[in-house]
Amino acid sequence: MVDIKISGRKVTVSDALRARVEEKVGNALKVFDIQPMTCDVVLRVDKNPSNPDRKTAEVTVFVRDNVVRVVASSDDMFSAIDDAADKVSRQLRKYKTRVVDRRQRAAAEKVSAPSIDDLASLIDPPASGDDDDQLVREKYVELTPMTEEEALVQTDLLGHDFYVFTNATTGLVNVIYHRKHGGYGIIKPKIEEENEQ
Repeated sequence: MVDIKISGRKVTVSDALRARVEEKVGNALKVFDIQPMTCDVVLRVDKNPSNPDRKTAEVTVFVRDNVVRVVASSDDMFSAIDDAADKVSRQLRKYKTRVVDRRQRAAAEKVSAPSIDDLASLIDPPASGDDDDQLVREKYVELTPMTEEEALVQTDLLGHDFYVFTNATTGLVNVIYHRKHGGYGIIKPKIEEENEQ
């Protein structure tokens, strides 16, 4: 049984909500029965009354050295929990498939991903207000050597548009990102281009 930590932001976590999370998210986590695995669920209600989907369920699953994070919103908290459980189930299946594929291809070396504490510190609700021209957050991440494929997997699992990592081949910092029209791109320092010539 996976330990599921449930917390609420601007909402009281009732026994009914707790039971729904334990049932739905607990069943979703059975897809990938591996240890160590922990799960944090944050239920919150946004202030903006003009937003019809104010109730949000965030599920963050820590699987070994990887993080799977999903967010679902609805006008009903129970629906948001159900949607988040479905999303996390799909993400874990995708992760499991990639792990199996990677093992079958016998990847050259195993490199650890950022620590759980580093990745957990990246999870924050979106800031409200007009802070477009202000620095509102500064983050420090441990750059772990990994292949481009491993960085792409981390990007998908975290649900981010980009991921910063140390390229295991070159030892230089790279940024991998999802392109709007499909596929992904990678940003490399100019020095890599010079070294390849």
